[in-house]
Amino acid sequence: MCVEVETPWGKPSSPITISSLPDGSQVAFISRHGAAHTITPSEVPARANIAALKHLGVRAVVAFSAVGSLREEIAPGHFVIPDQIIDRTKGIRPDTYFRGEGLVVHSMFGEPFSRQLNRFIAPKVKEILDKEGVSVHTDKTVVCMEGPAFSTRAESLMYRQWGGDIINMSVIPEAKLARECELDYALICTATDYDAWRTDAEPVTVEEVVKTLHTNAGNSRAVAAGILEDVCKHVAAGELTEIKGSMQFACVTRKDVQPKAAREKLSFILPYFSD
Repeated sequence: MCVEVETPWGKPSSPITISSLPDGSQVAFISRHGAAHTITPSEVPARANIAALKHLGVRAVVAFSAVGSLREEIAPGHFVIPDQIIDRTKGIRPDTYFRGEGLVVHSMFGEPFSRQLNRFIAPKVKEILDKEGVSVHTDKTVVCMEGPAFSTRAESLMYRQWGGDIINMSVIPEAKLARECELDYALICTATDYDAWRTDAEPVTVEEVVKTLHTNAGNSRAVAAGILEDVCKHVAAGELTEIKGSMQFACVTRKDVQPKAAREKLSFILPYFSD
């Protein structure tokens, strides 16, 4: 079943497909860049995407992303489940639900991914990909760049010095917005290339990325199919607890001076703003 959701932040990037698993659990799928991949990373309506998922009753998000590798040991074709983010976007993308609303809200973001969700999915992903001889790396740092151009060699080398392990153009603002919506968020990455840091090789090209993406597609589908029921079971059992309620006291503006229009708008994603 496909549903169209209109949010206070506009329409999502694609219709949302809702499917039932064999155990009866329901999952929702949204195409980040549009059904025909027509939306650039800077133009993804991330606020609408995350808000629509939250409004439909989604409680945890497992996102997939192609990434460039900043480490020799993370070869094209390998999978990575990161636990930290370095934000190198440039303020082009709306990255919060609270800017310009007449109130101040601070979300915790020291651990940008759901540690509990990562602990649940990492062993399962490794189990699935071990059968295919594919390596899985965990506890890595993803750099999120603005794009759409790839890194210069100097930038790529700098990201390595900063402690970056992989690089993409998508995790910000997704992870921040998921946190503001109290959604547990995890990212499963597929390495497609070595970015531009290898001085003895040519920098990454679109052709190289697309070729590896096609190779990785089957493994990504196998991972998605293999983890969904487990994730749903953990959610249904109430085992994802570290994000729940984290926004309840995040607003530092007194309720009596919070604009009514802002409260009505934000109640779409957070019950704390409902009157």
